[in-house]
Amino acid sequence: MNKCRFCGSVLELTFVDLGMSPLCESYLNENELNRVEPFYPLHLYVCENCFLVQLQEYVDPEEIFTEYAYFSSYSQSWLEHAKRYSENMVKRFKINQNSFVVEIASNDGYLLQNFIENKIPVLGIEPAANVAKVAMEKNINTMVEFFSEKLAEEIIKNNEKADLIIGNNVLAQVPDLNDFIKGVKTLLAPNGIITFEFPHLMHLVKQRQFDTIYHEHFSYFSFYTIEKIFSYHGLKIFDVEELKTHGGSLRIYGCHIEDSTKLISKNVDRLRNNEIVEGISKVEYYTNFQEEIFALKREILDFFIKAKEKNKIICGYGAPGKGNTLLNFCGIRTDFLEFTVDRNPYKQGKFLPGTHIPIYSPEKIAERKPDYIFILPWNLKDEIINQLSFTGKWGAKFIIPIPKIEII
Repeated sequence: MNKCRFCGSVLELTFVDLGMSPLCESYLNENELNRVEPFYPLHLYVCENCFLVQLQEYVDPEEIFTEYAYFSSYSQSWLEHAKRYSENMVKRFKINQNSFVVEIASNDGYLLQNFIENKIPVLGIEPAANVAKVAMEKNINTMVEFFSEKLAEEIIKNNEKADLIIGNNVLAQVPDLNDFIKGVKTLLAPNGIITFEFPHLMHLVKQRQFDTIYHEHFSYFSFYTIEKIFSYHGLKIFDVEELKTHGGSLRIYGCHIEDSTKLISKNVDRLRNNEIVEGISKVEYYTNFQEEIFALKREILDFFIKAKEKNKIICGYGAPGKGNTLLNFCGIRTDFLEFTVDRNPYKQGKFLPGTHIPIYSPEKIAERKPDYIFILPWNLKDEIINQLSFTGKWGAKFIIPIPKIEII
C-alpha cells in the first residue's frame, strides 16, 4: 500500500500522472542505444492529511546518485547565487573562523569554496563520488555518503556540532524524509541555523512547471507542509525568503524549537497566510493540475508540428533533468529536435534518455545555424540568451516552454 513518507497516511489522490519515463540523468553512450532502457512511472500523489505531494520510491537512490551528471559549477548565475548566500550568512549570523559549516549534497564544492576562502571550517556531504572528487580537488573536506541520522551521529563523534547546516535542492531528493530531518536535528548546534532551498510547490502549480517532476525528486513542498515536518521533529522555521531560482524557490531558515535567540520573522506568517488563501490546505487545490499539463503538452506539440511543416531547423540548448521529463512526456524526439548542446563536457557525446537526442558542445549551434533554439533549462533563459546573442546574425529565435510556449 502506498503511504505518505511523512505522516504515513494512505495515498489515494493523484496530483499528476506523466506516464512512464526513464531516469532523467541516465545519459546514454552510443553503444547503449540499442539496449533495453528502464522506464518508471512518474505518478505523483498528494497526501490528504499533510498535503505533501510525492512520488513513490521506484528506484534506489544509490542507482540515481552514485554516479551523477549534474555539476553545479557550469551555471554562472548559480555560482553568483551561492556567493551572495555565503556573504549573507557571514554577515547576518556572524559565521566565522570559529564556526563549523556543513553542506548536505555539496556537489562539486560550488558553494563551500566561498566559506573556505574566508578560512571557515567546512564539511561537504555528497553521495556522488565523481562529483565529490571535483570538490576534493578544491581542498574541500567531503564525505562520499548519503546523509542520515546515523551519519549525523558519526560526524559529531569526529567534529563539533554544526553552526550552519545548508541543503540546496536536496530535500526533494530524500526518500526517508523523517530520518533525514532527525539527522539535521541531531547535527545542529544548540544555537545553530539550518537553511534549505527547494522549489516552491505553489510556483510549480501556478507556472505549470511539470518538467521539474522526475524520479530524483521524491517530494514537492509547500511552506505549509514543510513547517509541519519541521515542527514534528522539534525544529522551527524563523524566516523564509522567496527566490527566483529554479522557477521559484523558497529558502527557509530553521533552528531548534527551544532556541529563544531567533525571533520569528513576519515573512513566515505572511507566506503561510498567502498559501492558505491560495487554497494549499484544501484538496481542491491539487485536482486541476493534470488537465493544465495536458493543455500545455498540446500547445508545445502544436508549435513543433507547425514549425517542422515549414522545414524549420530546431535544436535544444541544455541537457537538464527537467528537459528529459518534458521531452519524454511530449514525445519529442529527433524528428522534432535535431540535437541539443550542453556546456558540461560530461554530457557531450552522449544521448538523452528515452528520446536518444544527441548532445553536442555549444559550438554545434554556430555550425548548424538553427531557426529555433529550444531552451530546456528555461529557469536560466536570460543567462542562455545572453550567451547565444551571436545567433541573431542569422535570425534564430528562442523557444521557452514554461509556463506557456513563448518565442523570443
